Amino acid sequence: MRPLNEAPMFHRVSPIVMRVQRLGRKTVVWIRNVREMPLPRFRTLAVGLLGSTAVYGMVLGGHTTAVIDAVAEPLGMSIETVDVTGYAETSEIDVLQTLWMAGAQTLPALDVTAAREAIEAMPWIESATIEKEYPNRVKIALVERKPFALWQRDKDLWIVDHDGREIVPYATTRFTDLPFVVGPGAAREAADILDKMALVPELDQRIKAYVRVGDRRWDLRLDNGVVIRLPELDPIEAAATVMRVDRNEGLLARDIVSVDMRLSDRMVVKLTPAAKQRWDKVVKERDKLWKQAQKEKPV
Repeated sequence: MRPLNEAPMFHRVSPIVMRVQRLGRKTVVWIRNVREMPLPRFRTLAVGLLGSTAVYGMVLGGHTTAVIDAVAEPLGMSIETVDVTGYAETSEIDVLQTLWMAGAQTLPALDVTAAREAIEAMPWIESATIEKEYPNRVKIALVERKPFALWQRDKDLWIVDHDGREIVPYATTRFTDLPFVVGPGAAREAADILDKMALVPELDQRIKAYVRVGDRRWDLRLDNGVVIRLPELDPIEAAATVMRVDRNEGLLARDIVSVDMRLSDRMVVKLTPAAKQRWDKVVKERDKLWKQAQKEKPV
C-alpha cells in the first residue's frame, strides 16, 4: 500500500512542473525547486517527461535561447560532447568556436540550421551536417572543399577550388604541385583549359603557368620560358600543331621567346635577342653576297 505521505508530494510536484509552459523566465526557480524535492523514482521520471514536453513547447513557441537553456539544463540536456568528422584543413577548435557562437548551451536551444549555415561559411567548408543526439551530444559531419589550383590575381595569390571559388589566401609551402593560373577570369576558366591541355599530354607536362589574357584566351608558359600564345577558338588544335612541329623540327628547343598561334593560317615565332642578332647577321651577310653577285654578273 502506498504511504499516505506520498499523495500530497505528488500533488505538490505536478502543478509546479505543469507551470513550466506558462511561466517563461521564472522557469529556473520552479525547476530548481523540483530538483531539490525528494521524489520517488517513478515520479522523477514523470517530472522529466513533463519537463521535456515543456522544453519542446518552448522551442515551438519561439522562446529565447536563454529561457530554453534555463529549462533544459536541469533536465540533463546540456551539450557535453561534440563529435566532429570530415576535417583535414579546418581546425576542429574553429568549428567548436563557431558552434558556441550560436549561443546555445543545451540541445533544445541549439538552432541546427543557423549553426550549419555558420559552419558552412568557414573558408574550407563545402557542406556540414549537424545532428542532435539526446540527451547531451552533437554530431557534426563536414565535407571540405578540394584545392584545385593556385590563382594569382594582381599581387594576391589564392587557393581556389574546381569552380574557381576562392578558398584561402596562399600562405604556405604546401600545394606547390597545383596548377598555377594567372589573370582575371583565370580561376573560373581553369578547369576548362586544364581539361583541354590534358588532351595534348606532351605539352601538358611542360606547362608551368596558364595566363588568362583579356578573359578571352590563354598564354602557356613552359618550363624553359617559352610562351605559346593560343587563339581564342580551337586552342587544342593550335597546341597540337605546336607539338607536331616540335617533334619534327625541335621547335621548342631553339632560341625562341614565343610561338604565336593566334592567326589561323600561320605560326609566328619570336626569337630571343641573341638569336635575332645572329639571324640578322646571317641575313645581312646574305644580302651582301647577293649584291656582290649582282655586280659581278655579266651584262
